[in-house]
Amino acid sequence: MANTAFYIAKRYLIAKKGSTAVTFITWLSAFAMMTAVASMFIIISVFAGLEDLNREMIANLHADLTISGQVEKKLKDPEAVAKILKQQPEIQHSSKVIEEKVYVNNGGIGEIAYLRAVDSAYTFVNPIDKNIFFGKYPDFQYSNEVILENGLDNRLQIPVGENSSPALLYMPKPGTGIITTEDDIFTKKEIYVTGVFPGNDQLNNYVISPLELGQELLNLPKDAAYKIVIKLKNPDDADDLKEKLKTKLGKDYTVKTKAEENAAFWKMINTEKLMIYLIFALVIFITTFNLAGAIIILQLDKKEQAKSLISLGLSLRKLRNTYFYTGVLIVVFGIISGLMIGTAICYFQMSTDFFKAGIELPFPVRIKALNYLIVTAVALLFGLSVSWFFSKINREYILTK
Repeated sequence: MANTAFYIAKRYLIAKKGSTAVTFITWLSAFAMMTAVASMFIIISVFAGLEDLNREMIANLHADLTISGQVEKKLKDPEAVAKILKQQPEIQHSSKVIEEKVYVNNGGIGEIAYLRAVDSAYTFVNPIDKNIFFGKYPDFQYSNEVILENGLDNRLQIPVGENSSPALLYMPKPGTGIITTEDDIFTKKEIYVTGVFPGNDQLNNYVISPLELGQELLNLPKDAAYKIVIKLKNPDDADDLKEKLKTKLGKDYTVKTKAEENAAFWKMINTEKLMIYLIFALVIFITTFNLAGAIIILQLDKKEQAKSLISLGLSLRKLRNTYFYTGVLIVVFGIISGLMIGTAICYFQMSTDFFKAGIELPFPVRIKALNYLIVTAVALLFGLSVSWFFSKINREYILTK
């Protein structure tokens, strides 16, 4: 009978008769595998959700394409660049940007921050105005109305709204000479905070203001800009348009896609993802030691039955396969039940937002087919390897004692 070994293994697993201790250890190993699989699936699904959340937040910081100077910060001829951009049908919107480090002070509490000065078209390229959860986006009627990243606003304790008191923005002055007063070192401007937006690793310590504020602080002309950011009608055209613009603009300018602007961030994200996979792969590997124990205990408990089966003509290879298939059944049960439980918990979180990373932020979850494949592959790799190895050892010792 070709499937004798599998039939016996199935009976070992589900039969009600036999040692209570063996049954307990066998199902304990199955429960441990189920728990490890469910945990890994939930964690990588949460990580996938966090990845999507970060991608959405970064979409409001970096554009589809960004044009900057090759050598100097300031663009050589922003108007000439703007004329070339108007001739490209793939471009939907473009916006001028100035970005520099500044010092923000409010009543003696100060911190270094990043000033991103933008023109009125910026929200068409990066709709950061949609992320404001308190206050409003500046209407660009005044150059000193700004929005702040939430953490920066909390640390500086700057009031928000129409009746707020001003804070001071300091920009270091370039040049040399004798310093006699503070005005020789900094250009100062009062700012009023009209709104607050959430931050992340890419948005920490940001102040977003009208372009005129950046030009005034840096003593730049009205048409000056450090960058021009671009929104495309179809983001998939980014690489093709990048090459076209590099040819038209010449060597004085660089053109980067969103992926290139965020290369360091995504490298960090991918490193964290790899570490999570390795950690939970290790968890599953450690869990398989329960499986090894279950197989060894089963061999010892069924020693007399094994002798009887050998006497009846069952080959040693099929006897070994019996223990191997028992391990396989435990692993398969753990994978299927673990994935079912993990999926149920993920859907529960997606529908209720029950578990929260903060007071208002629920853990984001995204279920992908790749998650199932990764978890299944890891569990099968370790589970089948351990089952095969421990089904081969100490057989002669068991049969001769």
